[in-house]
Amino acid sequence: MHIYFSGVGGVGIGPLAEIAHDAGYRVSGSDRETSLMTEQLAHRNIPIAIGQDGSHIAEVHAKSPIDWFVYTAALPDNHPELVFAREHEIRTSKRDELLASIIREKNLKLIAACGTHGKTTTTSLLIWALKQLGVPISYSVGTTLNFGPSGLFDPQSTYFVYECDEFDKNMLHFEPHLSLITSIDHDHFDTYPTVGDYRSAFVQFIEQSSYSLMWERDLRYLHADPQADYEAYDEHMNLAHLKLPGDHIRHDAFLVEQAIKRLLPDQSQDEIVHAINGFPGADRRMEKLGPNLYSDYGHHPSEIAAMLQLARELSDHVVLVYQPHQNVRQHGVRDEYTDIMVLAEKIYWLPTYLTREHPDLEVLTPKQLSEKLTNREAVEFAEFNDNLWHAIEHERSQGKLVLVMGAGPIDNWIRQQLADTK
Repeated sequence: MHIYFSGVGGVGIGPLAEIAHDAGYRVSGSDRETSLMTEQLAHRNIPIAIGQDGSHIAEVHAKSPIDWFVYTAALPDNHPELVFAREHEIRTSKRDELLASIIREKNLKLIAACGTHGKTTTTSLLIWALKQLGVPISYSVGTTLNFGPSGLFDPQSTYFVYECDEFDKNMLHFEPHLSLITSIDHDHFDTYPTVGDYRSAFVQFIEQSSYSLMWERDLRYLHADPQADYEAYDEHMNLAHLKLPGDHIRHDAFLVEQAIKRLLPDQSQDEIVHAINGFPGADRRMEKLGPNLYSDYGHHPSEIAAMLQLARELSDHVVLVYQPHQNVRQHGVRDEYTDIMVLAEKIYWLPTYLTREHPDLEVLTPKQLSEKLTNREAVEFAEFNDNLWHAIEHERSQGKLVLVMGAGPIDNWIRQQLADTK
């Protein structure tokens, strides 16, 4: 079977292309621009084209007919490649349908990490720990990893470890053997207009899972008692045995510890904890790019607060460079920009990265978004230019930790500045 992935550089689609490739399918695809993911796919000799005007998919289909066209939710209905696929009666779907098909076909048990925050770290950590313990696994995680590909199919595996995203109700297409619920906090306002919508989706997901591990705080947030088997833990418990930096990461690590205990009941706790504590981290999750410079994908107020807490474990002087993500989200979280940045002594605030927007919705400015901040005097409005880079370099030279946060082009921009100065 020949599968074509449109938007293959995305953190959801890219790993799935790797999995399909490993599972023996013919794989090809395209994206608008290069990224860490497209580079990773190219290194694995998966043919990827940059540019999506429709000419590439036509050439590929002429040489080897495409059986299944998989596309990202960000693709508009009039996208040239999607139009081509439909005109040529090629099966089309988003990523969840293909992944569910592979999991069924290979008879794998799904281990899903799901939640508003911490999915990527929890998934990456579980993958790392199971590998250290010698367990064959297949998996998909929404980032590049420094210890393996983002997506992998192992024919010896019993389990499939998956970062199960709630956006576009992706998670509701699966019935996991075991779910790890990292945190629940209203997000993706274009998919879930109300808090009730968000809560209901998570209750349904937990009820679709054979067993779930979660925190009592999230059970309280749901305002419901799911009709399912689950274990809810006290979020205030002592986690001193877990040596990873950041309170939120230690909580994610505890869920991983409990998951492994359920999957490997004969494994000693000391071996499990040793494997977890050796975790090298995931790309774009408090990733160190250079001296006093870190990049993080976080783009929700709760994530900002959590990453600043982690940063303060590493340094007494933290500077934040922040690019909000998606205007519709900013309307939903606007009132949460209050005391979440108090651990940053300086904040460089960039305009919001716009994607999947409602055309009639006012685009909120950095000034509007930051007006309720407790430490508003620490904010300086910024743009992607030499002035911002010089400011970052100055802060670093003063021994301050600079944390660059956002899900948009901010990460590529900061990497390019570093490359240009070498």
